[in-house]
Amino acid sequence: MYPVMAPEDIQEDFEKALRAYKARDVDAEAAIKAALAAPLSLHCWQADDVGGFEVKAGALEGGGIMATGNYPGRARNGEELRADLEQVLGLLPGIHRVNLHASYAETGGKAVDRDLLKPSHFKQWSGWARKRKLGLDFNPTYFAHPKANGGYTLSHRDEAIRRFWVRHGIASRRIGAALAREVGSPCVVNSWIPDGAKDSPVDRWGCRRRLLQSLDEIYDPALKIDRDLCVDAVEGKLFGLGSEDFVPGSHEFYLGYAQRKGLAPCLDMGHFHPTESVADKLSALLLFHERILLHLSRSIRWDSDHIVLFNDDLRAVFQELVRAGALQRVFLALDYFDASVNRIAAYVIGARAARKALLYALLEPVAVHRELEACGKQAQKLALLEECKTLPFGAVWDELCRRAGVPAGPAWLNQVETYEREVLSKRR
Repeated sequence: MYPVMAPEDIQEDFEKALRAYKARDVDAEAAIKAALAAPLSLHCWQADDVGGFEVKAGALEGGGIMATGNYPGRARNGEELRADLEQVLGLLPGIHRVNLHASYAETGGKAVDRDLLKPSHFKQWSGWARKRKLGLDFNPTYFAHPKANGGYTLSHRDEAIRRFWVRHGIASRRIGAALAREVGSPCVVNSWIPDGAKDSPVDRWGCRRRLLQSLDEIYDPALKIDRDLCVDAVEGKLFGLGSEDFVPGSHEFYLGYAQRKGLAPCLDMGHFHPTESVADKLSALLLFHERILLHLSRSIRWDSDHIVLFNDDLRAVFQELVRAGALQRVFLALDYFDASVNRIAAYVIGARAARKALLYALLEPVAVHRELEACGKQAQKLALLEECKTLPFGAVWDELCRRAGVPAGPAWLNQVETYEREVLSKRR
């Protein structure tokens, strides 16, 4: 058994922390309230290794995404996945949403190809979300399909294949708007494609022109999709397996397109060169874009989608958002998938790390540090930033968990292990 912290001990430690932060002009009470209020979107694909529920034989061929590992207990259908998410949500503080991929449609055992998907194929998701008072987000699934076998979708040379994926993109936007109406909250519909070349393409221009044409068709205003309900986002990438040399939907391409069309650019923390700082990009992008979407991930050497941890990169992202007062302009979503560990624990570790990093940023005396920097007192600023690292942050986090009615410390692992023993271990 992992130790359960007594509420009175948590409160006693918090009172001491409250005084320590107050001495540095930080309102820990306000920080807790703000950290609990920010919505965080949980990705459905961690529960089943990005498998999805499609019925058609061979539908999960080619152009897929690989989750490594084979830990027992993978969700096999919508009912099991929602049960897993229920377990996860009971261990997380704060407001949450659920992020769906189109391949998680529930079609009643019938084969429905992706260009024919409708809101009705997600009614079990919307009914569940409405009951739980959860917002829903959505993603067209441009991978793991026979028509993605060639490594191209929206930029494909074959007009018939390209048109299929255009229809899928349009269908996904309509589904997103319908889900938003059902649950009473705008739906972020994010598009990422796996298109690219392994080695030295000659016609980069032609590929990008085809992608541009496809996007113009998908985001055509004549479709009359309510953009207050369907919040459109586009996600670039540096490279991937099989697209090491060229990705038409690069960061630069989508920044230009999002700016032209008024879409939200999506920054995935694993989609850049390892030496690039996603945190540094935020102050640049938010000068030109009203909203952006952040995919919180952890890459090791490449876009490996490891479980999010409370590390320097994650803290830096939230510090930039808090320092700029930009939290309300950013959609926060998790994006990783690890099949080598207990999947419920993977969710909880990552989601709690994200909320923890937000709280950590909210507990920084930004005004004091900004004034020192403006006065040229760089040494003093650096010294105080270092002192902040050893303030009793953990006590404030434990109090946040207590107020949210979820376990503080490692006690949440007790429930995860019970669920594994009673539920996950019985799945085959």
